[in-house]
This record gives sequence, structure tokens and C-alpha cells, in this order.
Amino acid sequence: MMGGVKGKLALPLLLMVVFALSRIPGVLPQNFSAAYAIAFCAGVFFSGGMAWWLPLGTLLLTDVGLNCYYYFSLGYQVWDLPLLQYQGFNYLAYAALIFLGRRFKPQASFLALLGGGILGALLFYLITNTASWFFNPFGNPEYTKTFLGWLTALTKGTAGWPQTWEFFRNTLLSGGLFTGLFVGAVKLSATAESPVEKEAGARAPEPEPEPAESPEEAKA
Repeated sequence: MMGGVKGKLALPLLLMVVFALSRIPGVLPQNFSAAYAIAFCAGVFFSGGMAWWLPLGTLLLTDVGLNCYYYFSLGYQVWDLPLLQYQGFNYLAYAALIFLGRRFKPQASFLALLGGGILGALLFYLITNTASWFFNPFGNPEYTKTFLGWLTALTKGTAGWPQTWEFFRNTLLSGGLFTGLFVGAVKLSATAESPVEKEAGARAPEPEPEPAESPEEAKA
């Protein structure tokens, strides 16, 4: 029993450690992140509440660490309310990716899960860039509260920074790449497990709702 629990936790914890290390500044290009794939794959493969608290908790801890680094080392005002509100929308986007992952079965094909990971990265991009336009935490003059301002946030971005479509490219590429790596690792590890280990580590099936009683049954 203890071995089954350890086996069930080993891969999720390993993925979280790899993800946390990938968030160290400078390790990956800007907007090239494993976060989108982690959130989606957690929804697919992790059981019960672990699908929510483990990835979101890891994201929160690493975000706090990154904020402390940017505040104390670089002097960025990362604790200002508009920026915190924007970061809050990031968690809404991560929750949407986990929810999307819950719509997939772990036994789905590699290509289906890869497509789901890319779709999740696209949703994340739309949600977070819309939040950046709406809250405008850095006071960018291009982000007017108009349809054109919203399109600017999604495509061009602000002066002095790479255009937003380049971030979009990195978001899709990293979402697809890391989803493929994580899904491949899980499926390869599953083929090496015994039937008992597979059953112990499988995601619990979602409970099906009981059929409602008809008026006649209720009277009986």
C-alpha cells in the first residue's frame, strides 16, 4: 500500500520540481514556459484534489519567489495592486487549463493530448493578454479601453518590447513542446508499470450522477 502511494506521488512531484527549476530567471526565453503544459497535464493525469492544489500551489510558491527576486534584486514594484490583480488573472487562466485537462481521459491518444495542451496555451494567452489590456498595470498608453486597444494587446504590444505575437509564438511552442514531453513521459512510465501499479496510479473516474426519481417512484 505504501509503495503504491509513493508511486502515485513520485511522478507528480517530479514534474513540479522540474517545473519549479524551469522558472529560474534566464533558464527559458520570455513566455517560453512549462506552466501551460503543467496545468493542463495535471488536469489530465492527477487524481482528485491533487489536480488543483499541487500545480496551483507550486505556481504560487514560485511566483512569490520570483516577485521577491524582482523586488529586492531589480527594484520592480511587483507588489502594487494593479500588478497583483493581473497576476490573479494568471491563476484564473491556469484553473481554466486544469479544467480543460479534466475533460480529457489519461488514455486519450498522444495527438489528442498534444492538441489539448496547445489549445490550453492559446486560452492562457487570450485570458492573460486580455487582463493585461484591461488592468494595464504598467500604464501603457497603447492599451486604450477600445476594441483597437484590445487588438493591440493581442498582436503588437507596447513600444520598447518585443511584439506580442512573438510571445504568442513562444506560448504555443512551449505549450506544445512541454505537453508532448510530459505526456510522453507519463505514457512511457505507464507501459513499464505492472497492472497493479497502473490501477494504483490511475486517475479516479468521475462519479456519475444517479438518475432522478420519477414522481411515481417517489410516491412508492
